Amino acid sequence: MHFIDSNTPTERRNSGFTLVEMLVVIAIMSVLVTAGAIGLGSIGGKGVSSGVASAESLFDEARAIAVGQRVKSRVLVAKSMTNNPADNLRKIVVVSEKLNTDGTIATPQSWVLSSRGVVLPDQTFFSQDLSKKNHETSSGSIEEMPSLTGAKAAFAGSYFYYEFNSEGICTTPGASFIIGNGSRNLNNTSAKPKVTAAGKRDFGGFVIWRNGRTSLFRSPDQMGSGISSMAPGKEF
Repeated sequence: MHFIDSNTPTERRNSGFTLVEMLVVIAIMSVLVTAGAIGLGSIGGKGVSSGVASAESLFDEARAIAVGQRVKSRVLVAKSMTNNPADNLRKIVVVSEKLNTDGTIATPQSWVLSSRGVVLPDQTFFSQDLSKKNHETSSGSIEEMPSLTGAKAAFAGSYFYYEFNSEGICTTPGASFIIGNGSRNLNNTSAKPKVTAAGKRDFGGFVIWRNGRTSLFRSPDQMGSGISSMAPGKEF
């Protein structure tokens, strides 16, 4: 005859979840999904996130070239491409001052391509209106380079630029780089892109500091006063 000690706990016959446990798990999952959705919604769509990451890498590259070669370098954003207008506000490249064979800087000043650069994802464009020379005061336009002479035909045109000096210091500390998801008339590539239905949620970018480091924007509210008016159909 087998006796059960009344002081020893018996094994649970049902190893499944109780109703309370299932409700707790569902509640936790709901919170995580909601938090994830809020986080992703504040930093732009997939194209914008990818474009921001690519641009950051080019800024790092430009600074490294400036310090390594002791020259000025620039991150160029296509404004008006001579032979490839579809790349307007989408093509980004790095250039640096041309050096003579003895290592001295060529005069008069000229620029050479230092990377093949990148083209922003489809329907993702640089915002010449939201990007500012001084982001804190939301003032000043990004400097322009009227032409890139001596480059291959695919790179000929005018550009917006951000510059690093030979010590790797950004010459416009506090400037912002902002891109957004939009649409543009294929028959008029010189026109500014227009905001899509997602509006201000599909913008992203960063501020470039004196030492070349960048600070990402975590929400549209950090991108300046202009972002609040990014209604569908508005140019940027």
